[in-house]
Amino acid sequence: MTVQTGSRPGEPGDGIRRELPAHVADHLRVELRRAVAWNKPVLFADCVGWAKAALIGAGVPASELARHLEHLTSTMRRQPAGDAEARAEIIVSAALRALPDLSAEQVVLSPTEVRPSPLATLYFRALLRGDRQLASQLVLQSVKQGTPVKHIYLHVFQPAQHEIGRLWQLNRISVAEEHYCTAATQLIMSQLYPHVFSSQRIGRTVVAACVSGDLHELGARMVADFFEMDGWDSYYTGASTPASGVVQAVTGRRADVLAISATITHYVADVERLIGLVRRQPDCAGLKIIVGGFPFNQTPGLWQRVGADGSAADAETAVALANRLLDQSGARR
Repeated sequence: MTVQTGSRPGEPGDGIRRELPAHVADHLRVELRRAVAWNKPVLFADCVGWAKAALIGAGVPASELARHLEHLTSTMRRQPAGDAEARAEIIVSAALRALPDLSAEQVVLSPTEVRPSPLATLYFRALLRGDRQLASQLVLQSVKQGTPVKHIYLHVFQPAQHEIGRLWQLNRISVAEEHYCTAATQLIMSQLYPHVFSSQRIGRTVVAACVSGDLHELGARMVADFFEMDGWDSYYTGASTPASGVVQAVTGRRADVLAISATITHYVADVERLIGLVRRQPDCAGLKIIVGGFPFNQTPGLWQRVGADGSAADAETAVALANRLLDQSGARR
């Protein structure tokens, strides 16, 4: 869906009619359908916040988004009345009213909830300068001085990557810069693996995966590493894993837990389909499924809608939840 819009009479503007970028309009349409089907207005509100930040980062005024939403509302009013159409109009109208208060700094990934530490700030600046060696030295020296690896993951890697994602969304750094920073963090994480894999095993196995199409794998990898540090055997399938591959990994490894990551609302439907496929496997009867990522953090109870056993806001919480679910089911360590 692409909508041409222009300045209203009496409004500031250049008078030039513009098109909302196709990928933004398409994403809004898809997320509106999903919000209506699931009766979750917050899903569409999150999408509108993403669109506002993306447009402003690209130099497109937020008024263009407002006009697009107004067009959607007027279009639905001309359609035959029905429950779905009525819900859609309510959802879009609410998003339109909230638009002025939505921060242009909103990000796709989960917002950082802690104040960045001095180490996180130095690490982040080193990455932006392209100084991967300094970033590595900062982390390794801190660990050598006694900083727990879990602390590095939660309070250095995580806030740095959130800020990098924010800058990318606002068009302040390029895709190449974002990819460099992420690849550098993955490399430095691998340098910490002697610490990650040193814990005594407890006889439990987790498969961690990103659904097909989702290329943001760092969060899922951090989750897998936290399970390793807790003594689990982890099997991390990487980015954009086909559903059939996830099922094969879960059954082949006889996993106790499947941890699924979805970084944006676009992939929530894929998470639901994957869970449904796994649930239909006879060998997965006792499997516990945990979901995580931005849409689940923003929408309480969404994990129930997709058929999971629970949701975790971060890697540390995911491990605690997995242990609790298995302990409650009577699974042995």
